[in-house]
Amino acid sequence: MPGGQTAAHATTEEVMPPRTAPTERQRRLGAELRKLRMKARLSGDDVAALIDADRSRVSHIEAGRVDVPRNGLYKLLRAYGCEDGPFFDALMAMAHDRGKGWWDQYDDVLTRRALDLAELESRSTAVRVHEASVVPGMLQTEDYVRGVIASAEGDHRHLERWVQFRLDRQRMLAEYQAFHVVIHESALRTRVGDASVMRRQLLRLIEVARLPQVTVQIFPFEKGPYSSHSRSFMLFGGATPELETLYREHPTGADFIGDSDRIGEYATMFERLVSLALAPIDPTAPPEDQEAHGSLGLIQHLLYDLR
Repeated sequence: MPGGQTAAHATTEEVMPPRTAPTERQRRLGAELRKLRMKARLSGDDVAALIDADRSRVSHIEAGRVDVPRNGLYKLLRAYGCEDGPFFDALMAMAHDRGKGWWDQYDDVLTRRALDLAELESRSTAVRVHEASVVPGMLQTEDYVRGVIASAEGDHRHLERWVQFRLDRQRMLAEYQAFHVVIHESALRTRVGDASVMRRQLLRLIEVARLPQVTVQIFPFEKGPYSSHSRSFMLFGGATPELETLYREHPTGADFIGDSDRIGEYATMFERLVSLALAPIDPTAPPEDQEAHGSLGLIQHLLYDLR
């Protein structure tokens, strides 16, 4: 057969052609396999021989366009020198997680990016968020969600399903080991809906900050422009540091970044934001015992202004 393919290979290619739009999980797994291959100094042809496939299939695997069978992945990880441990286990799990989850019910009205974000949130254990313009989605009330989405340009025929999708995402908050958010003061002063909507949203921030795994800090105007100069972003931590992900939105889409250097840059930026922001709301202390000029104090001041 052409290219030396066996009949079995030809059948596999026909039954499972390469995907045209792999998910973020599939792309990330492929990228990690490519990193490991390069580190092991193996060529694509070397790998093709290991899994009894042709060179093009290796390229498709590393691009997330096709899956690699369980025994094939095991062979690759061993050949790449990936030792037993959390990283090995996480890669195996990523390969055999078919990505089916609650978010699938929204695939007819939402973009692939939104679905990928929900899947990434579901497999993360710790999240760090910097938000400069609105309250983070995980902490929004229903009325605030509706106001934010309704203010965006576009066709709003599916508005209520979009709102429900965001509310469904919030169920993950209880599953995280840690959720740390730094919100710029401008996000809390930007009016979404009427005063009652904003009051309920600010009270929601105080309420959720009482959860032991949640840390809420406000970056005040008085600290200068540092926060406004850094775009909103999210850092997702998973089962192993090698699989941390940086998520950034921009006007035409979003980026899921797995490059360790870039993640390190944003982790340093986040720590700088934390150091400059007001003291977090203390979930163990009553309001009267909290720092007067801390995050709780600023939120209470804003609540007073919304009377």
